[in-house]
Amino acid sequence: MNRWLSPALRLAATLALLGMLAWQLDTDQLLSRLADLSPGWVLLAVLIGVPQVVLSAWRWRMTAHQIGIALPWPTAIREYYLATFLNQVLPGGVMGDAARAWRHGSTRERPNARASSPSGAAIRAVIIERASGQLALLLVAVAAILLSPALRGGIGGWWEVHGNMALWLLLAILLASAAIIQRLRHRPWPPLASFGRDARRALLALSVWPAQLAGSLLIVATYMAVFLCAAQALGLSRSVSEWLPLIPPLLMAMAIPLTVAGWGLREGAAAVIWPLAGLPAQEGVALSVTYGLLILAASLPGLAVLLWDRRPNRQATRPVRTPARGESAPGGHPG
Repeated sequence: MNRWLSPALRLAATLALLGMLAWQLDTDQLLSRLADLSPGWVLLAVLIGVPQVVLSAWRWRMTAHQIGIALPWPTAIREYYLATFLNQVLPGGVMGDAARAWRHGSTRERPNARASSPSGAAIRAVIIERASGQLALLLVAVAAILLSPALRGGIGGWWEVHGNMALWLLLAILLASAAIIQRLRHRPWPPLASFGRDARRALLALSVWPAQLAGSLLIVATYMAVFLCAAQALGLSRSVSEWLPLIPPLLMAMAIPLTVAGWGLREGAAAVIWPLAGLPAQEGVALSVTYGLLILAASLPGLAVLLWDRRPNRQATRPVRTPARGESAPGGHPG
């Protein structure tokens, strides 16, 4: 029962958040705008998914190699497409990454591989690779807030009202973190020590962090480009400088693994962030929904990977017919 409880709760959270937004906003207008999307911009957004996945696969491959795991280019691209698709359709938004780590760690025969990769190292490679992306996204989000006067003003007004509660929450987080660190210092946890060693080699080392940062910033730029295509497909008349700084905080909200592919959380964040910048919430939600649909469409090559991987399994389980007397067996030899 526990196996299905967490996905069910995430699906319920997704539907609940989307239901609340549908109740608050004009869904007829939203559906009308989605029906009139510009096909050219939709196609461009889907095509941007190709360099996005290639760059992500490159980052994963570089991370894996830094901790001593072989990962051929074709495998990295194929598995990243599959992981992207699974992240879009399974609850939590991280199940595809978990499958990517498991498949990489359990593969026994890979072209040009030195040896079979230990599952623990494969899991750490995926976690470090994803952490690289989140750190770059956090930097971009902070820069966007600092460079957007409207967003700074909105956050400042929110802080005047809720600042005391936010400070107490931050203090509680810091105290809990200090307690955990203190406990780990006295009772080290071997998997955490292994993760720290690999993170220093694959993410924080002077020889590798510039490449990690540059690659992750380029990937964030592809996310922003898809949002730009979504805005053009919707025909938004506002200047890009008005809403573009609002996108990185929106992407940060998507990273919270509580719903299916960020649905509900992303739209809810848009409904909060757009009014903070003095823009209508309906516009932010429409842009967010369009982005979600475009990312789903761009991930569909992962479905082809999934179907192709299942094809040999179906053939392998097909019953073998025993040749009749006098009939040649496969290969031309008598049965």
